[in-house]
Amino acid sequence: MGSREDRTVAAAQALGLALGPAELHKLLTYLDLIAKWNKVYNLTAVRDPEEMLVQHLFDSLAVVGPLRRQTQGRAVHLLDVGSGAGLPGVVIAVCCPEIRVDCVDAVGKKAAFIQQSAAQLQLPNLSGLHDRVERIPGRYDVISSRAFASLPDFVSWSTHALADDGLWMAMKGKRPEGEIADLPPQAEVFHVEQLTVPELAAERCIVWMRKRSRAESATAPAEA
Repeated sequence: MGSREDRTVAAAQALGLALGPAELHKLLTYLDLIAKWNKVYNLTAVRDPEEMLVQHLFDSLAVVGPLRRQTQGRAVHLLDVGSGAGLPGVVIAVCCPEIRVDCVDAVGKKAAFIQQSAAQLQLPNLSGLHDRVERIPGRYDVISSRAFASLPDFVSWSTHALADDGLWMAMKGKRPEGEIADLPPQAEVFHVEQLTVPELAAERCIVWMRKRSRAESATAPAEA
């Protein structure tokens, strides 16, 4: 199968990403940190190193290119909701130093892990927040989630924290038609982007959403 280093570089290249030695080292050190903390705290149900490499790291790397295309290299502020072990937030922070990443989780130990990762990986653009997304202040340019909640709940809980011209980035498996149909009127899907994750034989997509204007929200058809 090759070394972790070689496979990660190959996965990044397949995704159109160029990983420097420092970024590669930080990403693999981050996986080691998850494995170490997982022995004491239940950060993630995936514990096999092979599965972690593909299902956590490669899966998160797959969103970096699409995110950069949306932000066009701007210095933006991103909130990763229900971040758990920091997926994809920590990976984004490593690969995109121009993006300030706040990873929020309602479990204190998970937020503490993010803070420890930020210090150990020397990521000044990464913070861990112990809170519920409903209470997070601020106006974020991008709000992301991965296996966090249904799209309607994700949008409803985080609308207050999204800038008026901001974007929701929801990582999903198969295209969630039912969840899209049930979205509240203040949100609209403008793109469902199919992803191909290296070494992973499973469907993945990003559901990109944005706020409707107040006038559009008022005239949006109510879902049955």
